[in-house]
Amino acid sequence: MLLAIDMGNTQTALGLFDGDALVRSWRMPTDRSFTADELHVRLLGYLQMYGLPIDCIDAVAFAGVVPQLSREWRMAAERIALRAIAVGAETASVTKLHAPNPSEVGADRIANAVAAEKYYGAPSVVVDFGTATNIDVVDADGFYIGGAIAPGLRISMDALVARAARIASIPLEVPEHAIGRTTTEAVQSGAILGTAAMVEGLVARIKHELGSPDARVIATGGLAGMVADATDVFDIIDQQLTLKGIAEIARRMGVC
Repeated sequence: MLLAIDMGNTQTALGLFDGDALVRSWRMPTDRSFTADELHVRLLGYLQMYGLPIDCIDAVAFAGVVPQLSREWRMAAERIALRAIAVGAETASVTKLHAPNPSEVGADRIANAVAAEKYYGAPSVVVDFGTATNIDVVDADGFYIGGAIAPGLRISMDALVARAARIASIPLEVPEHAIGRTTTEAVQSGAILGTAAMVEGLVARIKHELGSPDARVIATGGLAGMVADATDVFDIIDQQLTLKGIAEIARRMGVC
């Protein structure tokens, strides 16, 4: 089986694939202090939860935005699997990018574009709600062509709480109304409905620039479900989209 790893700035998602099927998935914090030994131990623990032996993993593919942790994951991967690849320069031959500086495109965005085209067709727009809110655009020919990056919902909330003396930590919940009657409701409106409105506006502009009003819009990432409750802009919610893209790139590279 293939272990796909999506290493974000805040959380790392892991998915175990048997062919196209996602058999198991886990999430863990992205801790820049983790060593290859610690990652190996954590992975053993996740597998043991379901009675899976470590040697069930034939190959490892990962997409990472934290360089020092990518090195540790590669060392851990090489201990447990015959083959290990990182999405990026070494997989460029099987991905489709139209970007002035391809090396600047995050590995997670490449994986999102690959999965969007394979599973949902092109053109398409992926909105990934993570540490940042990434919008990735796939044109009618299946090429990643760019997108937008905005501060993530949790980062925005943390900054507001830290800098506004009279605003305490507020739970992230979709409010019933845009007009907040209390401070809590007002902040929830600004944060969640505001994020939804931002996405609606950017997606509308992107579709106009593409000349593709019917482009599929896909939501992924940890807060995708919550924001989706506040807007009808999304056609699809796929929380595992990035992992699926990593696995597809690995298959194209012939490592599984």
